[in-house]
Amino acid sequence: MEKVKVGIIGTGFIGPTHIEAIRRLGFVEVVGLAESSQEAAEKKAAELGIPKAYGDYRDMLRDSEIQVVHNCTPNHLHFAINKEIILAGKHVLSEKPLAMSSEESAELLALAKEYKVVHGVNFNYRQFPIVKQLATMIKHGELGKVNLVHGSYLQDWLLFETDFNWRLAPGVGGKSRAVADIGSHWCDTVQYVTGKRIVEVFADLATVIPVRKKSISNVATFGAKKAQEETYEDVPISTEDYASVLVRFEDGTRGVFTVSQVSAGRKNRLSFEINGSQHSAYWNQEEPEKLWIGHRDKANEVLLADPALFSPEARSAIHHPGGHNEGWPDALKHGMLNFYTFIREGKNPLHDQANFATFEDGHISMCITDAILESHQQQKWVKVQVEQEVLS
Repeated sequence: MEKVKVGIIGTGFIGPTHIEAIRRLGFVEVVGLAESSQEAAEKKAAELGIPKAYGDYRDMLRDSEIQVVHNCTPNHLHFAINKEIILAGKHVLSEKPLAMSSEESAELLALAKEYKVVHGVNFNYRQFPIVKQLATMIKHGELGKVNLVHGSYLQDWLLFETDFNWRLAPGVGGKSRAVADIGSHWCDTVQYVTGKRIVEVFADLATVIPVRKKSISNVATFGAKKAQEETYEDVPISTEDYASVLVRFEDGTRGVFTVSQVSAGRKNRLSFEINGSQHSAYWNQEEPEKLWIGHRDKANEVLLADPALFSPEARSAIHHPGGHNEGWPDALKHGMLNFYTFIREGKNPLHDQANFATFEDGHISMCITDAILESHQQQKWVKVQVEQEVLS
């Protein structure tokens, strides 16, 4: 069977992880890479063993061999490039956030439907095997009625005033940072697990470090820095390092989450607890193979990821025996597998149910972020406005 041919736009932190995940599938091939200049593209393509290099992504979009394009660029480029990918008639997998506003994401969703392209957003945490297992447990009522959902997503990569990255600039990263960057993952994951939409929010945001020192040299996301930098420039910061958000779900379920990029020792800790009328469940991404299950009238349990212990619906999401832990790169690969299997099987994005996050999920995420920003500004509860005609 002929392999699906793919092009990647952007090769910062996330682009190479997409490439590595794709290569593990076997039936998909990355044949092209686009960067900000021809020199940069050729250098990166040589490093990654990719045959075609483009200094302008538009040249990639004109390449008839390429069927699917991954948008791994900085946030401010997502809307324009996603739009051009769709108009070129190619399937698209975008990094989040899908765009810089819900108006833009609504337009992308409508366009993707009009052009009948397969569309995906890299919300990869819903692809962890134990998360899928928990989703089936809740669907079958094993926790009872879901009453409360609470948790956090904590990181420390922006803890020091000398930590700097393009995500700190609103013109590049967007009006929201911690919420859009990591809060979006938390909201998508808990909505997927519970099967319930977040419909109202009350938010408190804070810029913990209002002025940062930007080094003259660039530092990659999560990249190591020299012990001493020669010179810095002071840069005022307006986007949030921290947020706590009260949420209400469509059925009245309550919840709350905290996001922070200035929490020492927390590297990539997305976690949540679901309290049901009969049992509770807790999951932490830094220990992804474990699901804590809490009881009132007997000893608590820890379920380890194991296909022999999973429900039939979740069993296909785990690819190794129990004890052979699957982590962050594996969840990314699971998402790619589902996305490309959908394409290979010729499924219709208008009618067939996708088992990966789509532009619809990306648009809902943008609507939640917009509501959180409005809530913080007005200091009141704000409803999440999602146009039903866009989703239909």
